Amino acid sequence: MKRYIFAFALFFMFARVHSQEQPVLKLSPEQFEALFLKQNLLLIAEKMNIDVADAAIIQARLWENPELTVSSVNLWSTGNQRDGEAELIPPLFGSFARNTQFTVELSQLIQTANKRAKLVRMETVAKDIAMREFEDVLRGLKAELRKTVFDAAYIQSYLKILQTQSKALEQLINAYRKQVLEGNIARNELLRLQSSLLEIENEMNESSITINEFQKTLKALVNADPLVIIEFDMDSNPAHLPVPSDLSLSDLLNKSLDYRPDIQSRQLAIQYYEKSFAYEKALRIPDLTINANYDRFGGVWRDFLGVGVSIGLPLLNRNRGNIKAARLLTDQSRYLEEQQVKLAQNEIVEAYHNYDQAYRYFIKINDDDFLAELDKMLDIYVKNLQNRNISMLEFTDFMDTFRTSKRIVLESEKNVKTCFEDLQYVTATELVN
Repeated sequence: MKRYIFAFALFFMFARVHSQEQPVLKLSPEQFEALFLKQNLLLIAEKMNIDVADAAIIQARLWENPELTVSSVNLWSTGNQRDGEAELIPPLFGSFARNTQFTVELSQLIQTANKRAKLVRMETVAKDIAMREFEDVLRGLKAELRKTVFDAAYIQSYLKILQTQSKALEQLINAYRKQVLEGNIARNELLRLQSSLLEIENEMNESSITINEFQKTLKALVNADPLVIIEFDMDSNPAHLPVPSDLSLSDLLNKSLDYRPDIQSRQLAIQYYEKSFAYEKALRIPDLTINANYDRFGGVWRDFLGVGVSIGLPLLNRNRGNIKAARLLTDQSRYLEEQQVKLAQNEIVEAYHNYDQAYRYFIKINDDDFLAELDKMLDIYVKNLQNRNISMLEFTDFMDTFRTSKRIVLESEKNVKTCFEDLQYVTATELVN
């Protein structure tokens, strides 16, 4: 995997230098997903929220800073104040603080009722929530990426079918032009072929525009160079997907409780508000402040050293509003968690039935012999039209049937893969190794 990522990085550097060449990067879906996990900017930014939560835990563990106060300093003194004496208060050293009175106090806040530990527990749960939110973003982006890959691969495959028909029609049109000039074929038959080609070229143009839209989305998902063209080597037969009947719907419903990060976030929210409730209750108990002070010539003693303690009186504010809000938020989070579980289970049931239907339909219509026969018939119809063995109407009908049949098979393949990815998304599990 590291070799892939390194190779892709070198490729993108090369692409920037040779930007005019519009290089093509051909990847398997697994290689593209590895690149996405390494380079998606939204994932990188979202993951930083976990580091932010770690920083909040560090901050919650810290004690309050001690406070140093210097006060009651007389900046000067006069002879009248000293009753004519030159020196009433000796200096501390040298001439510093001669005749100067001051007070120094050092105080430290002591949190009571284990408030700091309760706050740390809250922030620890907040980090767990940030991790679940990151997993939820990753889950959603992976589902978007995979379905975009399926859509892009479908359009690329359908465009190749159109190009095959376009090439066959161009050969016929060149041959018919000569026959029209020689008077062997009526001009209206040439015009009918040209109209069919025009219709196909219009579809090709619309498909190319759609591919450009997917290219924009894909390159944004992996932070790729804008000038790179991404193509995919796809497994055209989703036989590796599990048979729906082999999946237990009850097991899938249970997986949602164990693996879905949005449900886990709701469960953690209950824990967070429970701890918030305990913290708000602790705030009713006032904190202590202890202090030590030194008073120089401010009282009876020349150098006074004392200690003290202060505590708030919980008479007017006992934090009742915040306690009530925390209790209500705890109850609210329980309802939201229950709602999220029901929503997830309904999504799983819907996704399972959609996958079951899409899988059965794909198996029903995906006949390799039929598709191979269609490819052979295209050459046969072109030759028969050139030899005048079939009418123009029969040929154009076959061309429409050929294009429609191929498109239906491609769409069924894309749909079964998309439905399976939806099932993986709603269960938040990889159902295929």
